[in-house]
Amino acid sequence: MFDQVLQNVEKQCRDERIPMLGPEKAEFVADCIEKAKPSLIVECGTAVGYSGLWILRVLREVGSGQLITIEIDSKRAEQAQSNFEQAGVADLVDSRIGDAEEVLKSIDAEVDFLILDNNFDNYYPCFKAIEPKLTNPATVLADNVGIGADTMADYLEHVRTQYESETHWFDIDLPWVKQDAIEVSVYRH
Repeated sequence: MFDQVLQNVEKQCRDERIPMLGPEKAEFVADCIEKAKPSLIVECGTAVGYSGLWILRVLREVGSGQLITIEIDSKRAEQAQSNFEQAGVADLVDSRIGDAEEVLKSIDAEVDFLILDNNFDNYYPCFKAIEPKLTNPATVLADNVGIGADTMADYLEHVRTQYESETHWFDIDLPWVKQDAIEVSVYRH
């Protein structure tokens, strides 16, 4: 059932041009999570749950960890929650609706894995909002740093000058883009 839900969500994203990681980047993110074995992942930008499904599959396979995912669009958040329920992984996710920067300030648990995949100009404010809750070390992934580098320049300058940070490029097969990158940073304080 899980694989069918994931396929349906991927098809919906492609058909309706809903932003998503795509399988190439999603596999990379899943590998990063598998290696890190985080206790709490926070994702900014749920959309309809495509990346969340990839994340939750890994958490289910490793047998530990939770996901807090944040979406500003309540209709998309409801679709994502329905997809998580259909896939049988809803027990591992806390879906929150609202502006990510504000929702992040309300999280009172330690976060050891952060995924930024919302509006590009919101990456730095979101990072600063959750920074007091990040563990030492914490893994931070920022999607779309190829296509959105100019808009998220403040974020990229910060992580590239302050932390161990590297850019991973991907050839991807999405209707709206054929190449993009993910910035992986190791936050230490």
